[in-house]
Amino acid sequence: MTALMDVDTVPTRTGTGPIVLVVDDDENVRDLVAFKLQMAGYRTATAADGCTALTMVAEIRPDLVVLDVVMPGLDGVSVCYRMHADPATAEIPVIMLSGMASETDIELAFVTGAEEYLAKPVNPAELVRRVRWLLPPRP
Repeated sequence: MTALMDVDTVPTRTGTGPIVLVVDDDENVRDLVAFKLQMAGYRTATAADGCTALTMVAEIRPDLVVLDVVMPGLDGVSVCYRMHADPATAEIPVIMLSGMASETDIELAFVTGAEEYLAKPVNPAELVRRVRWLLPPRP
């Protein structure tokens, strides 16, 4: 099993699968999502907050970002907006995760550029299905 990467570890492009950046301020959620994605053939990097996420997006250019909405400091909606406002990162797909699932919350996520929105508690199998739909694993 591949070890989870923390914010000080940058995955390389020479591995076997696409890189998914998992961003959540809840360490348990972050670790569970990263583990399930690794088991599905993806390499993962993790971040605990929005500012770190933006730095990692710029540095490692992940193939996809799984992004919590509610985080202290820079929230997921702001991160998604900034990613999609930057031509260098605008094409990176984002799946938003949130405990808030009102129609307004979901619409805001899509307006800022998210491709998918899943309510917490997230079903890991459903998350993997959505990631595979947006980002098929490479051989």
